[in-house]
Amino acid sequence: MNSSTSSFLAGAACTAAALLLYQSLCITRRVGDKLFTKSGGPCGSCSAKISGDQSGDQSTSKQTTKPADGAAAEATCFDSPDLDQRIIRKAEGAICKRTSRLIIVVERCTNDHNYSAILRTAEALGVQNIWIISPQTINATLELDNNQGTDESNIDKIAENATMRRSSGPIVRAATDTEKKDRAMHHLYARKATEWLTVRDFEDTKTCIESLREEGYQIWATDLGQEASCLTEDGIRQHLGGGTYDGKLIPNKVAIVFGTEAVGCTTEMLNAADLRVYLPLRGFADSLNLSVATALVVHQMFVLDPSLEGAMTEEERRELRQAWYAKLASQRLLSSADKKRRGKLTAYLERCAEIEKKMKAGEVIYKEERVKWSKMDAKRAELNAIEEKLAADSKKAVKELVDNPPSPITDMRRADEHRICFVGKNTKKASPWQDMPATRKIAVTKYATAAFFRERVATNEEKKD
Repeated sequence: MNSSTSSFLAGAACTAAALLLYQSLCITRRVGDKLFTKSGGPCGSCSAKISGDQSGDQSTSKQTTKPADGAAAEATCFDSPDLDQRIIRKAEGAICKRTSRLIIVVERCTNDHNYSAILRTAEALGVQNIWIISPQTINATLELDNNQGTDESNIDKIAENATMRRSSGPIVRAATDTEKKDRAMHHLYARKATEWLTVRDFEDTKTCIESLREEGYQIWATDLGQEASCLTEDGIRQHLGGGTYDGKLIPNKVAIVFGTEAVGCTTEMLNAADLRVYLPLRGFADSLNLSVATALVVHQMFVLDPSLEGAMTEEERRELRQAWYAKLASQRLLSSADKKRRGKLTAYLERCAEIEKKMKAGEVIYKEERVKWSKMDAKRAELNAIEEKLAADSKKAVKELVDNPPSPITDMRRADEHRICFVGKNTKKASPWQDMPATRKIAVTKYATAAFFRERVATNEEKKD
């Protein structure tokens, strides 16, 4: 047998072993009203396993964390079109992995693109709290004419109304429509990320430092200076003289601070820091883009201390459930006709606001504009009625779920049926994109989330009667 044949057989044996190992892993399936792993064990208690004391005393304020190994690691609950309460289970999965032990502080970032990327990264990595120290100015890298918003419904029109700028200010005159759309989508991702984050703003560094101290957080500032400690196990142990923080490499409560793109953290922040840290690099470049550095540093902190994952009090989790569950319900309860009506009312009121602004400025108002403006109060009352009913129905739909959440999805990857692709319709038809899971638009009707919430509202109404 020659060496190439031996290598091939060895590779095949390794592949077979890997496949056998994969097949023995816990793959979630649904039987009746219970979730089961491939090995047959129920994963209905995933929630309790992930969140520690979640199934016990609900009044405890003790921080709980996901066990690093053991029984909890055996049950992996995946997203599936056959999974009931899917969107709530996914929200519960995110809540159970959220941490409040770690705060990301962004000090005087001046680029909105970096802000967007940092917020999206924080949400994806499970950091709930983002503190932002306001810069003197923020350089917008995408300006929309006429205050036009950005969402999926108008993303194809962005290029017609947008001006793309460099972070330093000058207009990018050669920017293509595709580049503008990409930047607009990036902003949209960040805006959606903030729906699930707790963002706190500060006017100055001093106030932020004082607040961190009051809440018991140590301050770690990122710094390229040679006094900084390497953000590795050896680097932290060296800083601590060979010790740890009560057996961990990360303090129980810590804020990691990222400074402005040009010069990093301010001297005031560096002087206040309990530790200055840097990420080891291996090339001529001794610094990274701010958003990239944030992603790598925060990920490294989870690697150094896996117990950061899920480190949140039960009270904090319950607050998130109340807000998130109701928000998810409100996004799905309205019918298509109601959504269209709400959109028209919102646009009508925005136009009325423009007319009112013209009136206050003493500009000429045409008869049609005055007639439109005269109906503003009635239209506002109609919109308020829709919003108030939606808010009430949303609370009804999730009231019982907040106190008795379903077991969570523990692997946040979407099923192929639920994957989506943010590219243009014509692009999806292009040869390289055809038949990919994210572009096929697989029809899914079973356990539709909108129907689920509407049924719960109807059930609650019947109980009242």
